[in-house]
Amino acid sequence: MSEFVVITGLSGAGRSQAANELEDMGWFVIDNLPTELIPKVVELAQAPASTTTRVALVVGVGAPAEEIVAAIRHLRASGAGVRQLFLEAATDVLVRRYEGTRRRHPLLTAADEGLREAIENERALLEPVKAEADVVVDTSDLNVHQLRDRMIELFGDDRPEAGMQTRVMSFGYKHGLPLDVDIVLDCRFLPNPHWVDELRPLTGLDEPVSRYVLEQPAAADLLRHLDELLDLLLPAYVAEGKSYLTIALGCTGGQHRSVAVAEAVADQLRRKGFDPTVVHRDIGR
Repeated sequence: MSEFVVITGLSGAGRSQAANELEDMGWFVIDNLPTELIPKVVELAQAPASTTTRVALVVGVGAPAEEIVAAIRHLRASGAGVRQLFLEAATDVLVRRYEGTRRRHPLLTAADEGLREAIENERALLEPVKAEADVVVDTSDLNVHQLRDRMIELFGDDRPEAGMQTRVMSFGYKHGLPLDVDIVLDCRFLPNPHWVDELRPLTGLDEPVSRYVLEQPAAADLLRHLDELLDLLLPAYVAEGKSYLTIALGCTGGQHRSVAVAEAVADQLRRKGFDPTVVHRDIGR
């Protein structure tokens, strides 16, 4: 069966870089494909004599959002395996990227007030496309190497052929909420190891901190209720055809409580038959 990835998202958020990474992984990549040509590409890829089984389509802002959504829905209805990736980034980051490359934003015209307004206009226009995405990746804090790792995680050859991919992330609220997650849980109600002198230099990956956090009665209650919630949610997500699920756990700095709880949640997922990727976003800050 043919497999398609449709790369969508904000200009400057990394669509071309993501396409390059897929091409390096052996995907056949078509950049800036007009939406009206998507059915023809599907027809060619699914022809009996075709040897092209994995196709990545990069769709920019050349078509109205409703046309992009309609084309992706048509692609899904073809019977092929389809995943839509949406790339986004914070406006300040996109402004710096455009100023650094001296490229012109595709929605920037002489009548516009400026680059920032063009970015926000595109963000609003693409909201219906983002709503259709299987996975949203925020590239604000990703360098090219980290984006490559994320693409390999999502679309690499060692990716499971069936089932929902799961990801558990810890983060610090003082560094900002992650945008590319599905479920966010706040761990700041737990006692903070930061205020224990011998624990402060350690992280939630160290056994003394992990034990301190997870042996709190409130942490045990959190994990027990979350385990019950996952028993309800995971089968429903799989039945709905969801391809990716990211659960984020946050504390103040992303060093102690969220890290320990994230590792415990990953263990819960493993016991339920999933193989989660674990990311500690702010542990090195």
